[in-house]
Amino acid sequence: MANLNLRRPQNVSGDFYVDSTCIDCDTCRWMTPEVFHRAGGLSAVYHQPETEAERLRSLQALLACPTASIGTVEKPQDIKAAQLSFPIPVAENVYHCGYHAENSYGAASYLIQRPEGNVMVDSPRWTSPLVKRLEEMGGIRYLYLTHRDDVADHQKYSEHFGCDRILHADEISFETRDVEIQLTGLQPFQLAPELLIIPVPGHTKGHTVLLYSNKFLFTGDHLAWSSRSNQLAGFPGACWYSWPEVIESMRRLVNYSFEWVLPGHGRRYHTDAETMRQKLLQGIAWMEQVS
Repeated sequence: MANLNLRRPQNVSGDFYVDSTCIDCDTCRWMTPEVFHRAGGLSAVYHQPETEAERLRSLQALLACPTASIGTVEKPQDIKAAQLSFPIPVAENVYHCGYHAENSYGAASYLIQRPEGNVMVDSPRWTSPLVKRLEEMGGIRYLYLTHRDDVADHQKYSEHFGCDRILHADEISFETRDVEIQLTGLQPFQLAPELLIIPVPGHTKGHTVLLYSNKFLFTGDHLAWSSRSNQLAGFPGACWYSWPEVIESMRRLVNYSFEWVLPGHGRRYHTDAETMRQKLLQGIAWMEQVS
C-alpha cells in the first residue's frame, strides 16, 4: 500500500491518492482515466470515485500498480471484490491479468482462455489472488513472452502451472535460459491454428507479437496507441535495437488482419480491420518522419 506521508500534492482531497513512489508507467491512467491523470510528471487523482463502478475500477488500478503507489486513507473493506475481478474481461475470451510488475516497468499481461489450453501473454507479478483465479479458469498451457523486458515472474508461473514458455532466442538471458520453446529467425511461427507468432525486430532484436484469431494482436513494446501523437505507432524514445527495423516490422504487419492492438505499454486500440490497416499506414508515415 502507498504511504500517506508521501501523498503527492497534485492529488485532489479525498480517499484515493497517489504517492511520490510513482514511476509514471501510465497503468492507472489508462485503466481508470476518469480518476487518474498525469500532473507534475507523475500520476495523481483528479476526481475521487463517486459510483460503485468508479470505485471498483480505482481499486483495480490500485492492485495493478507495479509500485504500490496508489493508496486509500481508509482501509478498503471491498478490496476482496476487486481481487476477484481479475483477470478483467477485455473482449470475448481475452482478459487483462492486472498486477503489473515493477521490473517490467508496469507492462500489461493478458490471458487468452481456450479449451485447448490457456495462453498468458507476458508475465504479471506473482500474487496469490491472481494465481487462484487463473487456476479456476483452467491454468496456463503456454506463457508467451513478447521480449526480454516483460518477463517479470515467468519462472514462478512456469513452475506452478507447468506451462511451456515461449521466447525468441535473441531475447534469451541468464534468467530465461531455461525457456522451453525458443524461436529463431524471422519466419512467423504457427503455435496453433488460431495463434501466430510474428517476429518484429526493432524495439529489441528478437521482439515478437502474437496474432490471435485474426482479431487480437498482442504487441508488447512494438506498437500501441499513442495519446501524444494520437495514432498507432512505435516508441522512438524507447528503441533499444534499431528504429529502421521497427518501421520495417510495422510494414510487415500491414499484411495481417486484426481489430485489436493490446500492448504491454501504451494504450489499447480497437476498430474494424480496414480502419486498423489505415491507422497502421498513417503510423508508419509518421514514424518515417521522426527517424
